[in-house]
Amino acid sequence: MNSTFADVYPVGMSIFDPIDLGIDEYGQPVTLDLVYRNLLAGGEPGGGKSGLLNLITAHTALSTDTRLVLFDGKLVELGQWEDSADEFVGPDITHALAVLRRLQQVMNNRYAWLRNRKRRKVTAGDGMDIITAIIDEIAYYSATVGTKQEQDEFVALLRDLVARGRAAGIPVVAATQRPSFDIIPTSLRDLFGYRAAFRCTTPNSSNIVLGHGWAEQGHNAADIPPTNQGEALLLAEGGFPRRIKVAYLDDGQITNIAAHAARLRAGTTGRAA
Repeated sequence: MNSTFADVYPVGMSIFDPIDLGIDEYGQPVTLDLVYRNLLAGGEPGGGKSGLLNLITAHTALSTDTRLVLFDGKLVELGQWEDSADEFVGPDITHALAVLRRLQQVMNNRYAWLRNRKRRKVTAGDGMDIITAIIDEIAYYSATVGTKQEQDEFVALLRDLVARGRAAGIPVVAATQRPSFDIIPTSLRDLFGYRAAFRCTTPNSSNIVLGHGWAEQGHNAADIPPTNQGEALLLAEGGFPRRIKVAYLDDGQITNIAAHAARLRAGTTGRAA
C-alpha cells in the first residue's frame, strides 16, 4: 500500500459499513459492525491486540462520518493516527478525564435531542458524526497513573460511556494486556457486546475477557500458541466465541493509510456534534 491507496479506499467509506477484521478458522471473512456496539480486547502482551486496534482505527479514520478520540498512554500504538483524531490523549490522566467528561456531556446532549424527537438512537441520516473512542490499555489510566480518586473517576466515566454511548453514536473500543478482575470487573466487561480474547496466560484470564465459563466449554484463549500472533476468540453475533486471525498492517502500511486519512479529513467539513 503506497501512492495507490487512495484508489483502493476513495472518499465515501462509512463507520456504518462493516469493518474487515481478517478470517476465521475456515478461511471465511470476518467483519464487524461497530456502530451501536462496544468492543473489548484483552490478552497478554504481543498477542495481537494492537493489530486489531489499528485495523479498526484505520477504517474509522477513513470514514468521514466519524470523529476519532484516541487514548494511548504509550503514545506509539495509536500515535500514527493522531492527525486524524479530534483528540489524542497521551500519558496524562488529567487530559484523559477532561476528554471523557466532554464525551459524557456530548452523550447527554444527544439523548436530550433524541428525547425531544421521541427517538431512541442516532441514525446515519441525522447529520451527526459517530464519535469513536479507542483506548489502548485501560489499566494505564485506571490503575497506573494518577491518584486513586482520578483512577476511580476514569473507570466510572468509562463505564458510563460504554453503558450509554452506543445509542448516542459514541461506541467504545478498549484493550488491556492485564485481563484481571481489578482492571475488567464483570460489571464493566458485560457492557461490551463484542469481546476479543487474544492469547491469555490462564483460562481464568480468558474468561475475564469473554465471560464466565467459556474456557470450560472449550473456548480458551490460553490454548492459543504464543507463536500465532493475531489469533483470537471473538465473541460477537451468534453468541459463541469464533476463532479468528486478525489481519496485520505493518508500520509502513499504517503510515500510508494514516496520511491518506488525514488528507481526506483535511478536505471535509465537520458536522453537528
